[in-house]
Amino acid sequence: MAGHLGILGFPVQMYNRTDEHLNAIRWYKGIDIEGSVQGFGPVLLASSHIDEAISGADVIMIVTPSTAHYGLATLMAPYLKDGQIVVLNPGRTGGALEFRAALERQHCSAKVVIVEAQTFIYASRMVNRHRAHIYRVKNGVPVSALPSFLTPTVLKILDVAFPQFIAGSNVLATSLENIGAVFHPALTLMNAAWIESTGGDFEYYLQGISPSVAKVLQAIDDERLALARALGIRTVSAREWLYLTYDASGADLCSAIRATTGYAGIKAPRTIDHRYIWEDVPMSLVPMASMAQMYKVETPAINLTIDLANLMHSCDYRANGRTVRTLGIEGLSVEDLHRLVTEG
Repeated sequence: MAGHLGILGFPVQMYNRTDEHLNAIRWYKGIDIEGSVQGFGPVLLASSHIDEAISGADVIMIVTPSTAHYGLATLMAPYLKDGQIVVLNPGRTGGALEFRAALERQHCSAKVVIVEAQTFIYASRMVNRHRAHIYRVKNGVPVSALPSFLTPTVLKILDVAFPQFIAGSNVLATSLENIGAVFHPALTLMNAAWIESTGGDFEYYLQGISPSVAKVLQAIDDERLALARALGIRTVSAREWLYLTYDASGADLCSAIRATTGYAGIKAPRTIDHRYIWEDVPMSLVPMASMAQMYKVETPAINLTIDLANLMHSCDYRANGRTVRTLGIEGLSVEDLHRLVTEG
């Protein structure tokens, strides 16, 4: 994203907590982009100091794994200024709510707008520290501000760089349209033997999917949709999302994934110690399960996937993941929850 914004002519300031990861960008003074977007994107500043990186920024694009959102909110809180827009790319499930709760716990007085994207706008991979490959820029990515009445104002600003951003109804919708929760954890876990045997040397989506694997993904998707209905949120199925995002269609989820040309060439993770599990389980599936429990929605496939991830990774993702408590919504009725995300 930083490279693409540089190509588009925007002044770019970057932050990474690990200073040595920025050395190549500093030396090269930017980022090379290849693939469906090509060119050199200048970077004005690459810093491991968060205050320097966000100073003077109108829009702050956060593109870290969502496991870093809470910590980043804590780091940024003393330096944020009124009117800045913070966009979580993506928020996963409950990202904007968690970010808001973190700023409140730090007594941040700045009036900033937190925005949550439904998914990352790119299908992409890092080639090296100063080069990235963009396989595809997605057709349309819903975003929503917290509170949602500010979404039209935010979109006018973001549209200058990303006309692909479209209005989501609220951050509940963008959180529950989190298709990564459907595709990533279960697909990785059920391909664990192949990943560990080959080091991920196969096409993750196009070869990793099969009719039987797709049945599990479909069950997770059905539970996600059931939770959305319980919260009064209209959202699209995973199969509909593939069509809207990539123009891919199929009679069932398996065939729709295999028809997604935007996934061609994307390799599987080299190991199961990957963000598709350690990010998407605690930051996507766990909050869905927590919300479902509070609002009396059954989620056996989601719970099974969490349990399997816990077993394979020898940890407890429920203990360190997002929950209704960490999101600041514990005990809220559906009506109160909607009031929070709409009015603030």
